[in-house]
Amino acid sequence: MQNSTQPTPPSSATTPSTGSDSSATRRGFLQNSSLLAGTTLGAGAGLSAMAIPTAHAAGDDVIRVVLIGCGGRGTGAADQIMNTKGNVKLVAVHDAFESKARNTIKRLSSRHGDKVDVPEDQIFSDLDGYKQAIDVDCDLVVIATPPGFKPQQFEYAVNKGRHVFMEKPVAVDAPGVRRVLKSVEESKKKNLMVGIGLQRRHEPVYKETISRIHDGAIGDVISQQVYWNGNGIWYRNKKDDQNEMEFQTNNWYHFNWVSGDQICEQHIHNLDVGCWVKGAYPVKCNGMGGHQQRENGDGSKSQIFDHTFCEYTFADGTKMFSQGRHLAGGWSHVGEFAQGTKGTAVPGGEILGPNAWKFSGKRVNGHQQEQHDIIEALMRGEIYNEGEYGAHSTFTAILGREACYSGKVIKWDELLEKGRDLAPGIDEYTLQSTPPVVKDADGKYPLPVPGKYKPFA
Repeated sequence: MQNSTQPTPPSSATTPSTGSDSSATRRGFLQNSSLLAGTTLGAGAGLSAMAIPTAHAAGDDVIRVVLIGCGGRGTGAADQIMNTKGNVKLVAVHDAFESKARNTIKRLSSRHGDKVDVPEDQIFSDLDGYKQAIDVDCDLVVIATPPGFKPQQFEYAVNKGRHVFMEKPVAVDAPGVRRVLKSVEESKKKNLMVGIGLQRRHEPVYKETISRIHDGAIGDVISQQVYWNGNGIWYRNKKDDQNEMEFQTNNWYHFNWVSGDQICEQHIHNLDVGCWVKGAYPVKCNGMGGHQQRENGDGSKSQIFDHTFCEYTFADGTKMFSQGRHLAGGWSHVGEFAQGTKGTAVPGGEILGPNAWKFSGKRVNGHQQEQHDIIEALMRGEIYNEGEYGAHSTFTAILGREACYSGKVIKWDELLEKGRDLAPGIDEYTLQSTPPVVKDADGKYPLPVPGKYKPFA
């Protein structure tokens, strides 16, 4: 890629961290983590670590896990970590709402018994309680909060020297992506594991198919179509005892400053696959979309679009076309397609044309597999880092959203440098703060209007 912001392959080896504030230095399997698995954009899940003798002898060392964000994905990730073969223990939890944190402890305890060991004084809440949770003596921090909160949480965990698994997307705006990329560089210096919840990169079906594409099975990739089309998403009505920040935090999907819109929160998976297939990220995008069916369609209950269409352009002029929508009664489809000079492909398992092939291996649950991979790597004393492609795939979604919101052609470099901050001062937010968007005199939240929306600060 000619675009200076595009990722380059990281180095294939690092030395162990020596100055972090992590309790990992007292556990042998992390003391001896002296290799970094080299990860390129096309390397699938990035699990090409060199094998070294395990320092996790006889399962004597516990991998102490802290969970930040106790929603469905956070609880699911913690459950999947405890389903691995690792000697893992959940030692602290944080959620904006204490009741959610306690419910997660209850649910996980019923399934995993003494693998859940969270004392009363290690249950944290409000928007800033993540710091206290990460301060707890731990090895691995799971960050599964709404994406608007992730950049500062990831930064704090890296500064404390913790290994991290962070759900996608990793941010909602350009300042957040820049912050994450800076923390990724720091994590590499400290030799920290960074896993990102783009689980298709851990699924054999995607890994093998895309490896064949990269080996030339369909020739040069000249166009792609990626889809996340469905009927809708949950909505949580405001309760009488909730203030506006509590309501928006609990109903986070429907506010851009917390979710980044559907294109970031869900469609990122398909965009990530498309960029993985291409081996590059787009240099610009134009798009269109709107808010017509979503929760009355008038901005009184939700701020995000219910349909987007993007035309992404890569540096070589080839295109990736993207559909993302939540429209009841419409065509539902989630998947990806690629056209090349010698054939076509479904990255989810099939090559068509002269080199026709269909995946016949075992299909796995990607969410579970990514946790198997992280825990097994840590047990072997191996480290890999998915933070860079997690940030760039997130920014691909942000680029598309801003193109759809504005109705303009948006360039990657310019947006990454000058893109607007959706939640200024977010580090200081508590549940008593005023959120960055509120209803107007007519009871409506601000809706992006193509042609009028300003994508730059």
